Amino acid sequence: MKTSHFASKLKRKREEGKGKKKKKEGNKQEERKIADVPKFLSMLEDGHDEGEGFNNESPRNKVMEGLWQDPDHNDSGLTEGSETEEDVGFHSNEEDIVISGQPTSEDSVQLRSFDLHLQHDLSKEEIDRERNRKFGWETPAIGLPNCKWTGTGKNILEGLDINSCHGLKAMLSEHWLDVYKTSGGRDISSAKQKMFFSLCSSYRDILYCNKRPFYLKGLEDASIMDAYIIHSLNHVFKTRDSVKKNDAKLAKLKENADKDRFRDQGFTRPKVLVLLPLASIVYRVVKRLIQLTPSAYKTNVEQMHRFSTKFGSEEHKVDMENGEESENAKPHESSKPADFQVLFGGNNEDDFMIGIKFTRKTIKLFSDFHTSDIIIASALSLVNKIEEFGSNKEKDVDFLSSIEVLVIDHADVIAMQNWSHVHTVIEHLNRLPSKQPGTDVMRIRPWYLDDHARFYRQTIILGFYSNPDINASFNHQCINYEGKVKLVCEYKGVLHKVLPDIRQIYERFNVDSIVEADDARFDYFVKKVFPRIKDLDQGGTMLFTNSYFEFIRIRNFLKSQNASFCLLGEYTTQSDISRARLWFYEGKRKIMLYTERSHFYHRYKIRGVQNLIIYSLPERKEFYPEIVNMLDGSDNMTCTVLFSCLDKLRLERIVGTAPTKRMVAAEKGVFVFCH
Repeated sequence: MKTSHFASKLKRKREEGKGKKKKKEGNKQEERKIADVPKFLSMLEDGHDEGEGFNNESPRNKVMEGLWQDPDHNDSGLTEGSETEEDVGFHSNEEDIVISGQPTSEDSVQLRSFDLHLQHDLSKEEIDRERNRKFGWETPAIGLPNCKWTGTGKNILEGLDINSCHGLKAMLSEHWLDVYKTSGGRDISSAKQKMFFSLCSSYRDILYCNKRPFYLKGLEDASIMDAYIIHSLNHVFKTRDSVKKNDAKLAKLKENADKDRFRDQGFTRPKVLVLLPLASIVYRVVKRLIQLTPSAYKTNVEQMHRFSTKFGSEEHKVDMENGEESENAKPHESSKPADFQVLFGGNNEDDFMIGIKFTRKTIKLFSDFHTSDIIIASALSLVNKIEEFGSNKEKDVDFLSSIEVLVIDHADVIAMQNWSHVHTVIEHLNRLPSKQPGTDVMRIRPWYLDDHARFYRQTIILGFYSNPDINASFNHQCINYEGKVKLVCEYKGVLHKVLPDIRQIYERFNVDSIVEADDARFDYFVKKVFPRIKDLDQGGTMLFTNSYFEFIRIRNFLKSQNASFCLLGEYTTQSDISRARLWFYEGKRKIMLYTERSHFYHRYKIRGVQNLIIYSLPERKEFYPEIVNMLDGSDNMTCTVLFSCLDKLRLERIVGTAPTKRMVAAEKGVFVFCH
């Protein structure tokens, strides 16, 4: 039976029943559900949804056909609205901050930042307008010298009171402050942190790529991590508050309830997805999440030992066995740089996924993904899940269908792994579920049924730097109707870290479009650079490339020229690496081809470098002086760097923003740095 015919039939029955007495309280829950459905469906058929209406081809109609099944059938475990006995009473008696029983101004802000974002009725005109929005305003970034915020739409930072954590639940705010006081902090950190939390609570998409990572020397920028964790907890708790309050109201109204007023859910329960690069970083984030969760919600943390065993380092495991806790793995004595030891000194697993569920007084780690509140995963693990679903229809990734907050932390490290995985994950977020969800269809928000959930998803991208791939995802895959904000910074460069005697010669090649950039770089190398080195008797020439594709292209070219060379790439075996380094040092191979990704994972110090050619600049600015300083002790203290106007992002991090502007615009194409 078609949905429209079934809805019309039920609608007529409902109209015939008008004026009759209410059913008794003893009616079964099943009967109450069926009694409410025709009203919902008939309302959709009558064009209740402005702008799109309801027809046989509309996304909502297709979803309703899929959902019109036995409401007791539930393949995904718990529904979003249904609770186990331990879930009941999950929320404390805490209410949002009020004075003398009247809502404060903070309550109205809370309404704007959470409820109105999710309750907004998005029109087709707004969707079309969002796709053409441009960054039109700028505001200095508090606490970040030489940086500014720029965004689309209205300037939300204009007149913003950063001294109040608008939209934050009182219990979370008080606990956040207590945590800082206990740890010796002066306040809920700095103005920078408060501003960032305010940006998060505005539900705009955010690109923040000047976040100092924990593994670099100096003060860790943990305040940003705290802000997005608190925002994620706030979103989960407010979502659960909304569901529980509406459950209570519906229980009082019983079968006469107009459920259209209580649409507060998605297809599935998970609302927050956090993408991280390494298991050791998951350990840091989850430990901090537990610490920032108010005590009322964490009387018990289930599976903590299993979590420490799976995600902690060997030091963490020993500490757990001894009944102790260790926040960070201590780096072993090594010749590697300190930041390398801290980043890779823990659990380096990059294929992981964990669900976190909040019940009445318990945090459940390793909860089923479909019934979790927060999912923390690597992009690789999710791509594997997506591929499993593609080959086995018994599987599903429906737990990605209702993500409302996406956080991508340490985006620069993920980019070193494989950013295309992130692109794939984002493409599969907020799709219509492949199986019948367990949620009461009458409680699903209309924009989920209209396949508009991606326009409501907030995406927060955090990293040490940005690159074209990260920017492309932010510009084209983040389409939140609220708009976007991003941090833009000026850089001083890292040339001062290069040894004084080394001459750095930058040669600019011309390129007309991004499509031709790779070919233009390769042609310049073949015609202008390679002739200088092919007949050198000295040897000791290192060719450094930014990407694996460049590595393969140059390798094939050197083969065609019968050049004497060796390889040191990310897929080179350890035995071949050791052999190549020895041959290069002894002069048995004149050229070594080396990639940034290989340097990222190994941080080799190559001996025997006499001549350095940087075919493409590294993304990570700290690598530049490391690579160039390998010339120390050589007879020819000179390196050659190839660049174009399209390399601006990498170039300004290395030579500085002001010199970069001159270098890409000047008539001459050769620039020399020596200090």
